[in-house]
Amino acid sequence: MHMKHAILGAGAIGGLVGTALASLGEDVTMIVRPQKLADYPRKLTLERPSGAITGPVKAVSKLTESMDVLWVATRTFHLGAALEAAHTSHTMVVPLLNGVEHVGVLRTRFGQEHVFPATIAVEAEQLAPGHFIQRSPMVRLNLVASAEPVLGAIVARLREIGFTCEFVANERTLLWSKLCFLAPFALVTSASGKNKGEVFADPQWKAKLLAAVAEACAVANASGAEIDPAKIQALFDGFPPTVRSSMAKDVAARRPLELDGIAGPIVRGAERYGIAVPVIKGLMETIRAQQ
Repeated sequence: MHMKHAILGAGAIGGLVGTALASLGEDVTMIVRPQKLADYPRKLTLERPSGAITGPVKAVSKLTESMDVLWVATRTFHLGAALEAAHTSHTMVVPLLNGVEHVGVLRTRFGQEHVFPATIAVEAEQLAPGHFIQRSPMVRLNLVASAEPVLGAIVARLREIGFTCEFVANERTLLWSKLCFLAPFALVTSASGKNKGEVFADPQWKAKLLAAVAEACAVANASGAEIDPAKIQALFDGFPPTVRSSMAKDVAARRPLELDGIAGPIVRGAERYGIAVPVIKGLMETIRAQQ
């Protein structure tokens, strides 16, 4: 049985997820800005290393009907305003945002029992409205285990088209596992202007990356997550040397940054638990000085 999905946040991540679902025959509605609605295509396209996939889509500027699943893929700093376009009840709300603090915001808005956190790790970009590209070889989509009864069948089909998916019992472990990888990588690539291969070839920047991972994991574990820094470090080995973080691309293009959404929870958690995070704070200062 097909489900009705709405995607809030029609950029690279929302587009990737929406195209994947539509290609599987799911009913997908993209929520787009009013000024883009008239010209938004009725078919989504995702270019992937393994070949392109496509799927039909509806587009609206404001969601007026309840959905089986609302996937939230906005930037952290756009969340509040974006929610005005999805002001209705939904069976499941699945946020894919960076960071950890958005979950509380969404539960206040939609109710504790309707929000099922997830994380996604992929290098992707929007080429044009409705047209997206996946640059990294894989998509890693992890969801809280309580989502499995409803989304288990869809996740199994996403695996068939190349997604790597896992259901994680500990919600804090789920969210912080992504953040402990993403924040150090985003901060180091943004502060240095280097891609992954260049960072690993530079002893000083590599040392900063590993130190930032250790700091982030210390805060995560104090927050109730269970994360092994060595496993986070090992994830970098699977990434191509040319990979950069989206934050580094935003720095280069002088776009607004998710600096507070990504690094802010670590700094605030460090203050809460009395943990020193000098490397992460220093990287944030370097990035702010570049803006």
